[in-house]
Amino acid sequence: MKRFDEVMKSVRTTVNNGTVGAIAGATGALALDMATSLDMALRGRAPSDVPAMVVEKVATRKNELLAPLLGDAPERRHRRSGVGALAGYGVGIALGAIYGMRPTRKSGSNWLLNGTMLGLAALIASDVPAVRLGATDVRKWSVSDWTSDILPHAVYGLATAAVFARLAR
Repeated sequence: MKRFDEVMKSVRTTVNNGTVGAIAGATGALALDMATSLDMALRGRAPSDVPAMVVEKVATRKNELLAPLLGDAPERRHRRSGVGALAGYGVGIALGAIYGMRPTRKSGSNWLLNGTMLGLAALIASDVPAVRLGATDVRKWSVSDWTSDILPHAVYGLATAAVFARLAR
């Protein structure tokens, strides 16, 4: 019975840490969105259409299920933009939850290093599917394009790790 109690305590701790991580990930996703909006406001650049293109590519490949949900133009363009943004929040929340549940976590660990690695994971989680689906070609990106991608993801990682470190105390 003692072993069962230990296992249940471990499960509760993991679930609780995953929940705190999801909250931190949502905060990080908001920070990423704000950093992106600030970049657009300062430089006058247009929003990226890559998330919407990923949604379009997935809907096209899974036509029988997803394409009818997106509707026809002009609604289709707006829906894929909305679904793309929601997918980004979903990825941010999921990465935060995974971050919270990792077994090697220590409350006093280096949130700066962890945040940098988490930002890199978020960058990979968003860019690899986009490249594999043909929604973008990173080989053709300019320095400005890379900056517009790397900095908000770094903000995501740092914000998520910092919020998790604070809430997990």
